[in-house]
Amino acid sequence: MKVAFATQDLERIDAHFGWARNLAIYDLTPEGWSLDRVEEFSGDLQEDGDEDKLAPKLEALKGVAILVVAAIGGSGAARVVAQNIHPMKVPEPEPIEGMLEKLREVLNGTPPPWLRKVLAKDGARTFDFEEEEA
Repeated sequence: MKVAFATQDLERIDAHFGWARNLAIYDLTPEGWSLDRVEEFSGDLQEDGDEDKLAPKLEALKGVAILVVAAIGGSGAARVVAQNIHPMKVPEPEPIEGMLEKLREVLNGTPPPWLRKVLAKDGARTFDFEEEEA
């Protein structure tokens, strides 16, 4: 499964989706992760209301299952969700590798329903989930 992170410094999740200079895209499996690629963006990224600046970022997210950001606007979130990508927001900047480890642990446990859907779409691995008790 591919996970993208909005980042200014390539080490932390520290960027608003629209303002991010970089999207670091990782391949995540229950065993670990590896950097797939970094998509870099330039120009006046902080111009609010400029929906055109999102087009290259949305294109860069093709094949991504989860997008982790520090913040994201309503229209940006709607466009991400329309591409079947699950957006996640962190309350404060945190290391990318720390989030990758948290997600890896969730993959090895009993993922929440939203992540089960992502995994089912991804088709990368079949999981045996325990049934939730009512």
